[in-house]
Amino acid sequence: MSLSLRSVGLLTLGLALLTACGSPGNGGGNPSPTPSATSAEPTGSPQPAGSAPSPTPSAEPTSAATTDASSAELAGQRIVYSYPGTTPPAALLQRIREGRVAGVIFFAENVGSDPAALRTAVNQLRQAEQQSPNPRPLLLMTDQEGGLVRRVPGGPAQSAKDVGRAADPTAAATATGNQAAAALAGFGLNLNLAPVLDVYRTAGDFADSARRSYSTDPAVVGRLGSAFIKAQQGAGVAATAKHFPGLGSAPAGANTDEEPVTLTVPLNQLRSVDERPYQDAVAAGVKLVMLSWAIYPALDPGTPAGLSGTVVRDELRGRLDYQGVTVTDALEAKALDPVGTTAQRALAVARAGVDLILCSARDVAQGDQAAAALAGALDSGDLDRDAFTASANRVDELRGSLK
Repeated sequence: MSLSLRSVGLLTLGLALLTACGSPGNGGGNPSPTPSATSAEPTGSPQPAGSAPSPTPSAEPTSAATTDASSAELAGQRIVYSYPGTTPPAALLQRIREGRVAGVIFFAENVGSDPAALRTAVNQLRQAEQQSPNPRPLLLMTDQEGGLVRRVPGGPAQSAKDVGRAADPTAAATATGNQAAAALAGFGLNLNLAPVLDVYRTAGDFADSARRSYSTDPAVVGRLGSAFIKAQQGAGVAATAKHFPGLGSAPAGANTDEEPVTLTVPLNQLRSVDERPYQDAVAAGVKLVMLSWAIYPALDPGTPAGLSGTVVRDELRGRLDYQGVTVTDALEAKALDPVGTTAQRALAVARAGVDLILCSARDVAQGDQAAAALAGALDSGDLDRDAFTASANRVDELRGSLK
């Protein structure tokens, strides 16, 4: 996404402008214009080849929330919803009461001009959560990376690049992790779509353009990202390492929110540089990993990483032994236009084995469309129920670990 640089001091203006989902603008990936809140869907081909192969992970023990759950309930437990404005729509509150929502992502427009509005909204969501059949804390999230990318008032004022250049970078990373946790907890949020573990290559490239990368050194990125993770999670707010297997090689303007992006990084470089920080993050106990929407031919020649079983199951879970929750970047990203509608995208995500689907277009209908597609595929047998339930169980376990 595009991002006009502005002073950190103009926090209110920054929060008002940074409202898309993905990178500086989106739910974790790339800066871009705010998507329209519409249920109209792009047309396109069905799920690309390459996302189906890879072994299906074995099912995990069923939790109370997924025992005897209907297909609609199971599907909803893998969907993160979003909404426009400062008041949660009645339809979203009803889905939550029915136990058909995993979480909600917030943007600057949900804060508005009065931060009290967000606290009121969170209270409404929590009340609906307690009325669901198996109450679990909703995953209430935003992007509070630091510097230019902050969705709610509060810290950290330092960007990742500022942290990397600090006199004591590890202490600065720890401080910013604590500050991010404090900002989110102050509004009742329990999950941050941060830190960014992209290893930028040259000044002004995509990852560096908004100062979102700690360093060009993968060991430094891993160390500082892990310090942020440990501090934030120690304060009770789940962290998300993003964007696996890495967007650091992307040139300026290569933005998956706006168009398909292919990163032709050799496999040895992808693993020794871009994936290197994730080894540290996994060792640090990071609770979530977000998948990139870029295509990495060294791993899968034609499929975005978040739709590729090779990337999700073989590379992240297999090679790096990651056992936590996986989450997509913004489902409405234009990088997925060749895949097709929201329904087709959601099915491709589920087949690849990603646990949480980020429906961040600020439209409850988007989440409903994704959930309906998943439920229908479960009923028809097009999706394996055991594997699907294993994903829902991972999400449920994460929810049960938070407040």
